[in-house]
Amino acid sequence: MRKISKDVIVRRMTYEDLDQVMEVENASFTAPWKEEDITHDLINNPFSDYLVMEKGDKIIGYVGTWTVVEAAQITNIAIHPDERGQGYSVQLFQRMLKYLRLKGATELTLEVRESNHVAQRLYERFGMKPVGVRKNYYQDDGEDAIVMWVEL
Repeated sequence: MRKISKDVIVRRMTYEDLDQVMEVENASFTAPWKEEDITHDLINNPFSDYLVMEKGDKIIGYVGTWTVVEAAQITNIAIHPDERGQGYSVQLFQRMLKYLRLKGATELTLEVRESNHVAQRLYERFGMKPVGVRKNYYQDDGEDAIVMWVEL
């Protein structure tokens, strides 16, 4: 557990956090992950790690990653819409990067919606660069995904 401020911490996700994480997921995405997919990652996937950001007793954000050998991928990252604009995404991303480096990851990738310029700017802040496009990646509307990469 790492304190961000007096009332905000980042810690590893537990199964008991799932309901609140799903609230953040469903409020954040037009095509949210299913609860059973996150549950599978959390319980059965040895390559998966999740961190949650907690403000008081409420989860306001989370990040999921898969790490295979030294290659890490962000599967999902979200801050609840009611808590956006306060720098929490930067803090959560920083904590996740530190966690991945401690795990031995040397590179990081992710996909981001082509239209999500706010997220792209966040990732660029941490040195991530666009390296490709996945055509029609998002199932809800067929939007392309920008693939971003950085060496850690």
